[in-house]
Amino acid sequence: MLWRSAARAIVTLRWGQILTHSCKLDSVPFCRSLVMNSAKKVYVTRRVPQSGVDALTAAGCEITQWDSDDRVPKQELIKNIAGKDGLFCLLTDRIDKEVLDAAGPQLKVIGTMSVGYDHIDMDECKKRGIPIGYTPDVLTNATAELTVALLLTTSRRLKEGMNAVVDGKWGTWSPLWLCGQGLDGATVGVVGLGRIGLAVAKRLQPFGVKQFLYTGNSPKEGAKEIGADFVDFDTLVKESDFVLGCCALTDKNKGLFNADVFKKMKKTAIFINTSRGGLVVQEDLYDALKSGEILAAGLDVTTPEPLPTDSPLLGLENCVVIPHIGSATMKSRGAMSELTARNILAIFNGVPMPCPLLV
Repeated sequence: MLWRSAARAIVTLRWGQILTHSCKLDSVPFCRSLVMNSAKKVYVTRRVPQSGVDALTAAGCEITQWDSDDRVPKQELIKNIAGKDGLFCLLTDRIDKEVLDAAGPQLKVIGTMSVGYDHIDMDECKKRGIPIGYTPDVLTNATAELTVALLLTTSRRLKEGMNAVVDGKWGTWSPLWLCGQGLDGATVGVVGLGRIGLAVAKRLQPFGVKQFLYTGNSPKEGAKEIGADFVDFDTLVKESDFVLGCCALTDKNKGLFNADVFKKMKKTAIFINTSRGGLVVQEDLYDALKSGEILAAGLDVTTPEPLPTDSPLLGLENCVVIPHIGSATMKSRGAMSELTARNILAIFNGVPMPCPLLV
């Protein structure tokens, strides 16, 4: 039947209400939902790990879902959020005044399945008294692992090596061919030593890193665990062999990594960004990589996403770009989905969110 082949079907699920429902996440203690007086309507903007949807339906919520792996079109979001009590969204969904107006005053809570929140108009939500929950901690390990993988891929020139094998350029062994920088004795600079930045640094310690530098708004207690030194941003970019972007995107740091910054880096420096594409002026990064101002770059995030296939960055051997998969493990994504549901249910039940972003 035609409806079965529709790529973007809207799925509405109605389940019976149960008295209690408990869950356990790595970073969230056991919690028990209360009995809701009436079924709450929640709009889910994407096909997500089922554990989150199950938590909502088991608590008696009525779910309307954009059942696709592609992002929901803006007009579909506006149409289907009308009259909903809760919104389960992703970082690819722009939740602005237009969307909030369409939802109406009935909207009581937003749960975003992400750590970043620059896709949500925070001021507008605060003005309307709409609490927001997010999903820190549960994706820390997965993102840290991916950051290390990207760093090793660039520092050991794996992209170039793989291409050489495919293109038939693998000749006899040569002492200088495809020699990378390596981490042994290196200085690693972390811009934003939060949960993820610290987790990355801990994973890099066994590789023989000589020194960790970090910068941010203030010194971090966790820095003592890795013996990291708190320095200003200019010192970090000038002295680091590896510069890691691990900070949240804000209005103040948009375009932080630009032509002037790349000129301050060592010519042998490698830049890694697994935070947000908006931290980087990509045209300037391309010029720095092309001219040899810096050695290489690894990006899990870009602007825009997806990155167009004709982007000049993709034509560089010394630039590795992957499709924003930092949290892409089954364990991490499942926990993110369930935590998003728990944040939403907490507001419906009048109890504190496990992970509030705005209350």
